Amino acid sequence: MAEILPLTALHYDPAVAGALDALVSPPYDVIDPEQRAELAARSPYNVVHVDLPDADPADPAKDPYAHAAALLQQWRTDKALVHDETPAIWALTQDYVGPDGRRQTRRGFLCRVRVEPYGEGRIRPHERTHPGPKEDRLRLTRATRANLSPIFSLYSDPGNTAWSALTPHVRTSAPFGETTDADGTVNRLWRVTEPNAIETVVEAVAGAELLIADGHHRYETARAYAEEIGGEGPHRWVLMCLVALEDPGLTVFPTHRLVAGLESDPDRQEALDRTIREQFDVIELPDHGSLVPEPRAGDDSVQIGYLDAYGNVPYLLSLKDDSIADELLAGRSEAYRHLDTAVLEAVILKHALGMSDAEIDHRDGLDYARSFDEALDLLQSGEFDAGFFMGPTPVERVQAVAEAGESMPPKSTFFFPKVPTGLVFNPLAE
Repeated sequence: MAEILPLTALHYDPAVAGALDALVSPPYDVIDPEQRAELAARSPYNVVHVDLPDADPADPAKDPYAHAAALLQQWRTDKALVHDETPAIWALTQDYVGPDGRRQTRRGFLCRVRVEPYGEGRIRPHERTHPGPKEDRLRLTRATRANLSPIFSLYSDPGNTAWSALTPHVRTSAPFGETTDADGTVNRLWRVTEPNAIETVVEAVAGAELLIADGHHRYETARAYAEEIGGEGPHRWVLMCLVALEDPGLTVFPTHRLVAGLESDPDRQEALDRTIREQFDVIELPDHGSLVPEPRAGDDSVQIGYLDAYGNVPYLLSLKDDSIADELLAGRSEAYRHLDTAVLEAVILKHALGMSDAEIDHRDGLDYARSFDEALDLLQSGEFDAGFFMGPTPVERVQAVAEAGESMPPKSTFFFPKVPTGLVFNPLAE
């Protein structure tokens, strides 16, 4: 079973470092160079300086990871970062407006989780990861000996036991810090040290299986680092933000697929057109705004929105027969065979367009867009030739695929909002 502990955190001292708005950042893997520069300019203590490190301006030949470690140590010397003496659970609320326009509040908490191999009853991934970033994160962890960015994971708590134990502290005390991100999400953080509350939270999660929602690369890095160091110690634990699967503010949004290179390859374009005609019922939609399929209660048939850059006519593709997915996804669980992203990968990307696993993993002729507007703009600009618009995957489907011991295709889910980096850090050495 998963094992959690309160966190003896390293965190900013607002009296020295300033307000959290100037200090936190989004997770490293969604930051482009322009945004990194803007975040770095907010404060010399902004977490992006260490989580997405540059070379030392005074010594450009110096390893950027060593520079990040030196900065982190300097911040501690400056007392901008302080190390708690008392363990705590850090309660987090996130007030946000999602891509669907609905106002929600998601509730979770930050803690330490024991690093375990993936497996039933402990910790499971929910989607297949792209190669690449893990070596970067491992080098950063070796240098800083700290978890800088929390992994976002889900657990089941039908009785709301864990959050109920934290609620009195959230309701009766001012937050330790507050920050509003670029999407308008208001993040509020409370440090809870009361022993009974901590014990209740730990016991509530003790029997739960954790499902990683966001941060697979960071978790796999934590596993690699723990084995590299060996033995027991703080390196056997990793920083996580845990949210209950039953939390009413937990929402999942889709990530759309974009394909390039069809204009210069008529054979592939013809293969795509033929596969769509043969394997899907095709309905012309009244407008572009209808491209994202709506969830249908009790109906798990696969539907995908489709738009190409030439005709610019929106269509809804409905898989004609489940046997198509059953054949191409033989050996996969029923939950997996009903994923729109899995069907698209098998029927369209691999079967029709001939993409290999390596091409998909390395985004060779394939890319992703998390918002409808971004996907539409990229198509209409001519940068991509075809777009496939996915519906949101229900949390229950995500859980069912994980329980079957399988990982969803990359970018099958978009959990919004992100958990900021820099709220607290988890030291990995005494």
